[in-house]
Amino acid sequence: MKKFEILAIIGSASTSSSNQRLVENFAAQVEEDFNISIFNELKELPHFDPVLSVGQVPEAVVHFRRKIELADGVIICTPEYIFSIPSGLKNALEWCVATTVFSGKPLGIITASANGEKGHEELQLIMKTLMAAFNEDSTLLIQGVKGKINSQGILTDPTTANEFSAFIHAYRHLIRNSHNKY
Repeated sequence: MKKFEILAIIGSASTSSSNQRLVENFAAQVEEDFNISIFNELKELPHFDPVLSVGQVPEAVVHFRRKIELADGVIICTPEYIFSIPSGLKNALEWCVATTVFSGKPLGIITASANGEKGHEELQLIMKTLMAAFNEDSTLLIQGVKGKINSQGILTDPTTANEFSAFIHAYRHLIRNSHNKY
């Protein structure tokens, strides 16, 4: 069976963040099914400009949109900053509003932060607006992530590790169903 191409977008502005390590953990667990391409270059996208969104789109934005378009599915793994999603992630998603790159795209959402509840809700609302395909099982909120993950990206909290495994199972199911491959 063909491997699915998955784009993992890291919402954190920090290098080697818990979110980066979670995605690397995810990639290791799904390597038989998915090829994971990690996008952690949100800082390289220019500030959103609605005038340029459909006309003279900056090259970095064209590249980002194309990665989404070519992917069989997308994972967004992000912290919460001040009860919201990080500005770099919001900026990237704003560049996608005038497109259909997320329409029907299978999506997994992981919010891993100190609290994360508001950011998790906000991201789901944004992604519904962009018409991404996800459900409650393909979203995961990990609160207090720094106390639940080690430096190798392994979840050390058994409950969280089980929730992460259930998320992976649900995302696999979402991808297979959306591409009619079993």
